[in-house]
Amino acid sequence: MTFINQLATSEGRSVTLRGWVANKRSSKGLVFIMLRDGSGLCQCVADASNLTQEVFSLADKLTQESSVEIVGTVNRDERQVGGYEIQVSDLRIYQLARDYPITKKAHGIEFLMDNRHLWLRSRRQWAIMRIRNQIIQAIHRFFQERGFVQMDSPIFTGNAAEGTTTLFETDFYDEKAYLAQTGQLYGEAMAMAMGLIYTFGPTFRAEKSKTRRHLSEFWMIEPEMAFYDLDMCMDLIEEFLRYVVEAVLATCPSELELLERDVEKLEHVRKPFARLTYTDAVKIIRGEKDVNGRNSLKTLENDLDELRQRIEDMQAEVEEREAKIKTPGLKKGEINFNLNKIARLKNELKDLEESAKNIPQWLESARAFEHGNDFGGSDETVLTRLFDTPVIVYNWPADIKAFYMKRANDSSFVKGVDVLAPEGYGEIVGGSEREENLELLTQRIQEEGLPMEAFEWYLDLRRYGSVPHSGFGLGLERLVAWICKLPHVRETIPFPRMYGRLFP
Repeated sequence: MTFINQLATSEGRSVTLRGWVANKRSSKGLVFIMLRDGSGLCQCVADASNLTQEVFSLADKLTQESSVEIVGTVNRDERQVGGYEIQVSDLRIYQLARDYPITKKAHGIEFLMDNRHLWLRSRRQWAIMRIRNQIIQAIHRFFQERGFVQMDSPIFTGNAAEGTTTLFETDFYDEKAYLAQTGQLYGEAMAMAMGLIYTFGPTFRAEKSKTRRHLSEFWMIEPEMAFYDLDMCMDLIEEFLRYVVEAVLATCPSELELLERDVEKLEHVRKPFARLTYTDAVKIIRGEKDVNGRNSLKTLENDLDELRQRIEDMQAEVEEREAKIKTPGLKKGEINFNLNKIARLKNELKDLEESAKNIPQWLESARAFEHGNDFGGSDETVLTRLFDTPVIVYNWPADIKAFYMKRANDSSFVKGVDVLAPEGYGEIVGGSEREENLELLTQRIQEEGLPMEAFEWYLDLRRYGSVPHSGFGLGLERLVAWICKLPHVRETIPFPRMYGRLFP
């Protein structure tokens, strides 16, 4: 058996492919089968003049998502998906699918989510999952090449690391336990043993949020580094993100093309990332400080004008195509083409109209932003609009950050860092230099009203060989969303778990 992504090594030879019918069309003694096998897609041509009537009949009756085995000769053809085409010599049907529910027509998001087990088969979702896989591989390579040891933190925990309001509580043999929000506290313990470690596993947040950035179950990459200060941590984050994006650009060009991703925008990671203090970031958001001659509020106002013009142009195109399909004598194929185009335009219009509605609210929020508040999604969008690289924001107000973060020279701030992805994607990394002083950390736990007995083991790390150390957490799904330029994180994971979604 040969896989589609291996066809380049079999040009001119007969191969056996096994997979599923993504699409099929027929024309005058020819059947064109678009086959997918998980590794790629390939057009297979069944020619009645070269086949027995039985084999051609089998090809002709194939339906979408039927499972098949196809034998045929590999021919080079640059015009085809993947650059190769199969001339069919034999065909076997494993199972003839009936009434496959996901068709070429536009489907609502709830329908697609209810059929996520089947939606994963679509070309778009295939490309996203392939890119996700390459991101994961690049993450492991990055840390392994630098001497980090992969370690595992528990999913059941008695500690609340990120606060107590977003925890999934569960019963652990008649004892109260929580699904881990982060593996960070355990990561610190492991770093004190191994020096440089990273964890990679599922984490859970019980926020009742349906925004495009939130999942209830997601995967986190959390390195911890002994003897690292905040500057060293920020340098590592920048090197890390650049490495991963470069890896995707190198290994997934066809997947990015399928998603119509503007790779030039991803290539900006090769430039130094912008680094701002929280205070300077607030000034930029409020329009009090320009970036390279550009003002955040004026830029948003221009965006709104351009958006409204684009909406007007698209509405006109929809009206023009709706009028065209009413033309007498128009061929069925052209009618269907225009209907599909209208459906896509209307879906895009919904997103544009939503953005046009949001921008005035973002402007109002930006003008009224108070120093000391945390950034919301709109604030991150306003800020990153002025940059084409990820933006590193550091030195945050202590009152809005976690108890374990080390205080800065001004004790009202902590040595925390958030990394915001450009193009409106916002926070993808959060980290800090950790507080290594026993007395100060004990004081912070008391101030937060956390149960001291649950953190005695964590305080031991400061009693026995405490050292300066830092770490960060990267949300895998948010990174996938930015790299693929997806409108919602629900497409970044095979089976998303979010508020209101537990099945399939």
